[in-house]
Amino acid sequence: MKQRLLVMNGQKIIQHEHEGRWQNDKVEKAGVVKPGIYNLYLASQADKTKTHDGVILHVDRDSVFQQVGKSVVKHDRVDFVKAPAIGSQSRITYDQGKATVSVASHALSRGVSR
Repeated sequence: MKQRLLVMNGQKIIQHEHEGRWQNDKVEKAGVVKPGIYNLYLASQADKTKTHDGVILHVDRDSVFQQVGKSVVKHDRVDFVKAPAIGSQSRITYDQGKATVSVASHALSRGVSR
């Protein structure tokens, strides 16, 4: 089944293709996921020998989708003890077939340095 994620106007819409038309499955707040169209059906399967750094776009019962650079990588949900938070900047590595997630913390400063 073709599935995509559409993010715009603060909303995140999960859609699937049915008879050549996109049908909405779920609509929710986008949070920190950047606006765009993410073709989840084109996601490449995660290479368990590599480290994957990027934003978590979508999590369902079967998969965890992560934007790595300009592409989307799909991780098997069963490899995670707990799925990473959607919108989190995460580093996913594998050890003996199980996924380990490290969440990057970015400290934002609004002060003026002198």
